[in-house]
Order: sequence, then structure tokens, then C-alpha cells
Amino acid sequence: MTEISSRWRSATLLLLVVAVTLNLRPILTSIGPLLEDIRTGTGIGYQQAALLTALPVLCMGLVPLLQPWLRRWLSEQGGLLLGLAAIGVACVWRLLLGNGTALIASAVLAGLGVAFVQALMPGLVNRWFSQRLALAMGVYSAALMSGGGLAAVLGPRVAEHFGHWQAGLGVWVLPVLLALLLLGLIGPKLEAAAGRGADGGGHFFGSRRAWLLAIYFGLINGGYTSMVAWLPAYYQQVGGSARGGGELVGLMTIFQVLGALGLPLLLRRLADRRPGLWLALLAQLLGFAGLLLDPALSPGLWVGLIGFGLGACFSLSLTLTLEHRKDPRQAGGLAAFVQGIGFIITGLVPYLTGWLRDISGDFQASWTLLTVTVVLMLLVTGRFAPNGYTAAMSPASTVN
Repeated sequence: MTEISSRWRSATLLLLVVAVTLNLRPILTSIGPLLEDIRTGTGIGYQQAALLTALPVLCMGLVPLLQPWLRRWLSEQGGLLLGLAAIGVACVWRLLLGNGTALIASAVLAGLGVAFVQALMPGLVNRWFSQRLALAMGVYSAALMSGGGLAAVLGPRVAEHFGHWQAGLGVWVLPVLLALLLLGLIGPKLEAAAGRGADGGGHFFGSRRAWLLAIYFGLINGGYTSMVAWLPAYYQQVGGSARGGGELVGLMTIFQVLGALGLPLLLRRLADRRPGLWLALLAQLLGFAGLLLDPALSPGLWVGLIGFGLGACFSLSLTLTLEHRKDPRQAGGLAAFVQGIGFIITGLVPYLTGWLRDISGDFQASWTLLTVTVVLMLLVTGRFAPNGYTAAMSPASTVN
């Protein structure tokens, strides 16, 4: 009976993780396929449009850095409720807005909401599924990416059906309402596990390894924000349609999910995350090289390789971070710090790639930058040997 109860609890918590996490990417990926309609309707340029992706990601970076202090007065359930509510309000606002300034403001509000939720989720997953961490992080990552892919594919269709691009952005309030309902039913169980006053193990501003993990996470995932921001626009630039661009993001998402779930599952017996990260980065490298050298040959192949690499990198890099600390609360605090600094970097990448597109007139310079970044991360990955985790996080390894 106890085993059945434990399995039921795990299944319920996993359902909650999926329902909540599905809401963390539509605010980003629903923009790209509708970008030209948005630009026509609001008059914003490419650099201003880049803010619709960059600002939410920057919010995702800044809020987790405040987690050690926020957790003193805001419980885990409260943080999830507040974050989901902010995403929902932003989606409703997008149904009503009609100018660029309001759209950018809604992106900030939604980004703050995502930041509150996203800062908590890796720590919760680590605590709830500590015995199957790599697989659970794969499910979390897959749900994250699936929400983004659904928004990219369905957003243009919803906008076309209703005749307004605003509908393609605002419809994503519906899964928010579902997650809020489920959280209301399951949420009280969160408080019994760990509630107000859990400090997450302090901050990590003085740790060299924490900074290295944060920069690594930011750069290794910078390709994702650039792809969701500019892939549909790139596809339209080479003669495709808005719907086709959204479908390419959807294809990328399918391979992201395969990478996030498949590679950790395939390498689940390995304690060393480096082989998986090297494979994932090599897949990205091949994909970006294809976009650079022969984009017309098989755009689906290049996008699929990039998606597989991005999905696996996100899942494995977060797992790598959590495994640097044995205590679940300290691991959650480290993950919040890594996501905080990392998402600030990740948020700057699409702005930089958008600027390169503006000054060069095409996206080749943008893909070149991302290719060089992947090569650098291949070299840095060698630093993360499992037998060095404890020494790397020791007080002797802090920045003086």
C-alpha cells in the first residue's frame, strides 16, 4: 500500500511539474512566427522586437538572484501562484493591446512571472525526484520545450482564425488557468515538504565554479533564444511563410524534446555528464554550420540537429549544476544562481544576434556568432569532471 501511495504521489507531482512548466515558454515562442504581423501592426523594428525575447529572459535572470531573500517571506506555493498569475495577466493584456510599448511592457510582466516559477522548479524537481534526477530533469526540460513548440505552431493558426495577431499571443492564458487549478488542488502538499523560510543554502556570488556554471549555462542556451526569436524571420527572409517559420520552430521543438529526454535516458548509467554535453554540442555545431554553408540544402535537418543539441544541453547542464551540491536546498540555491546569471547572458544573445542582422542585412553573421560560441563551450565542458565537484565548490575555490 505504501509503494502504491508513493507511486501515486510521484505521478501527481510529475503531472504538476508538466502542467506548470508548459507555461514557461509560450510568451517567447509565440512572438517569432507572428513577428512580421506584429511589426506591421505596431511599427517596431528588429532591435525593438528583440526586446520581446530579451527582456523576459533578463527577468528570468534577475529574479532568481534574489531568491535567497525572497524565500524568507514568499513560500514555494506562493511563488508558483504569483508567477503563474503574472503570466496569465500578461496573456490577457496581449489580447487587448495595440502598440509596441504595451507589448514590450507585457513581455516584462510575463518574464517576471516566468522567473518566479522557473527559479523554483529545478530545486523542487531535485527534491521530489532525487533518485532519478537526470530523467526527471529530462521530463521538466521536455515540458518546457513542448510548451514553446506548441505556441510557435498553434499561435499563427489561432491568429489566422480570429484575424488578429493579438489572439495568437493571448490564447496562452488557457494553459495558465489549468496549471493554477492543479496547483490549487496539489499546492498545500508543497508546504509540508518545504515552505516559508527555506533559504536555499545562501548565495554563490563568491564561488568561481558557480560563476563558471552560470556563464556556461547562459552561453550554451543562447542559441535557443536566438532561434525562437529569429528562425521564423529568417525563414520568411528566404521566401517562406509565417506558418512555415512556426512549423520550423515546432520541428526544432520535437528534436529538443527528443534530446532532453533521449540523451539523459541513453546515458543514465554515466555519472559523468560531459559525454552527453559533447554529443549535444556537436549536434548544434553541425546544425549551425549547415545554416551557414548550405541553408537551402535541408533546413529541416539543420534545425533538427540544433534542436536536439539545445534540448539535451539544457537538461544536462541543469543536472550537472544540481549534482555539484548533495543537499537538495543548496542544490536548488545553486541552480537559482546559475539560472539567474545564465539567463541574463542568454537574454543578451538574441539582442546581439538581432543587432548583427540589422547591420549586415542577413542572418549569416548571427549564425557565425552562435557557431563560435558552441566551439568555445565544447572546450569548457572538459572542466566538469564529477570527481572535481566537491573541490570546485569548496570555500578554497571562492573568489577573494
